[in-house]
Amino acid sequence: MKLSLISGLAALALAGSAFAQEPAPPPGGGQGPSPEMMAARQAMRAACASDMQTLCAGKMGREMMMCMRESHDKLSDGCKEAIAKMPRRGPPPPAGQ
Repeated sequence: MKLSLISGLAALALAGSAFAQEPAPPPGGGQGPSPEMMAARQAMRAACASDMQTLCAGKMGREMMMCMRESHDKLSDGCKEAIAKMPRRGPPPPAGQ
């Protein structure tokens, strides 16, 4: 349960400014977030919107992520489920590939 929570919140933290806008594609024409990741982010933002407003009003970016992490026990079940469904990212490819 804790590992799932930590992984979910880490994914939430990676979303970072995604609460305000979708991230720009990587420089050099690299591949952006997968459609599954984008859908999971959108579902998470929708499921957690009231929790963010209630528990972490006025906080943005990293402060918002830390507040959500610290408030995990108070998050709604829908928000917890959406965070748990965030796709996990694999390790980055080795340098030079």
